[in-house]
Amino acid sequence: MEPDARRATARTTPHTAPRGKPAPTALTAADQADIERFLEQLWAEDGLADRTLAAYRNDLGSFARWLAPQGIALGEAGREAILRYLGERGARGLKARSNARLISTLRRFHAARLKASGGGEDPTALLDSPKLPRGLPKALGEREIESLLAAPDIATPLGLRDRTLLELMYACGLRVSELVNLPLAALNLRQGVLRIDGKGGRERLVPIGELAMDWLERYLREARPLLAGARHPEALLLTRRASGMTRQMAWTLIKRHARKAGIPAQRISPHVLRHAFATHLLNHGADLRAVQMLLGHASLSTTQIYTLVAREGLKRLHARHHPRG
Repeated sequence: MEPDARRATARTTPHTAPRGKPAPTALTAADQADIERFLEQLWAEDGLADRTLAAYRNDLGSFARWLAPQGIALGEAGREAILRYLGERGARGLKARSNARLISTLRRFHAARLKASGGGEDPTALLDSPKLPRGLPKALGEREIESLLAAPDIATPLGLRDRTLLELMYACGLRVSELVNLPLAALNLRQGVLRIDGKGGRERLVPIGELAMDWLERYLREARPLLAGARHPEALLLTRRASGMTRQMAWTLIKRHARKAGIPAQRISPHVLRHAFATHLLNHGADLRAVQMLLGHASLSTTQIYTLVAREGLKRLHARHHPRG
């Protein structure tokens, strides 16, 4: 079979479950409509990101498919059904964090349903969320950050772009999604700030810093025109095809340069530079509320976890260098 014919067959052949596994139960039209109505309301009221909405859709869809063979609609499932489903998920080895997210999703779903209907019983009212260990964000030391920033080959346009990407993430504390979605129009070179559209539609202005500004101006002068060619793309950071980057691509680049810098894979995460930004600011005496504003956190409690990271770093420093550590 020719390659084109194989691709056409792959597109037109119905999806079948792996051998030995039953095909997944389809969503009923009523459950599908309930889920989409709920997600549209969330998007309209909270402006949630597409990834967050997709997570809600996946959680509710999986539960609805589990309920369907029992003849139970998603909106009619009681506390007992929810507990049985949680128990089955636990038996399959799903982590407590995954069940905690599911319970949170169901709470929001039923709150919206009861608000629309004017009352009724909430089956999630007496559910306890599993206790989760409070993990600390992965934060690299300042020397490790310097090694990571120096990893790209700045003699090439793509290397200069990667250096600029890393510099901006560290200097501005950006989420990966914020960085790859950043348009050229969000940059104000005269004032030295970026206009960021963050989570929940919250906009913030973030200073770039002198060193990052130098790399950004060099990228705009030497690399971006070569990557853009004859096109006029909106994105600030471009691929070799003159288009914007994806989150997956940016994450792959961060991992590649971290490997080159000799940083262990287990110490790398998509937000490693954002975590370092917050931790290093606090280590150098920055005000917690100022860090909250720079990060775009809605709640100060979210930012406070970085004080724990900074404190743990100081403990290690004391233990390593103090004669009685």
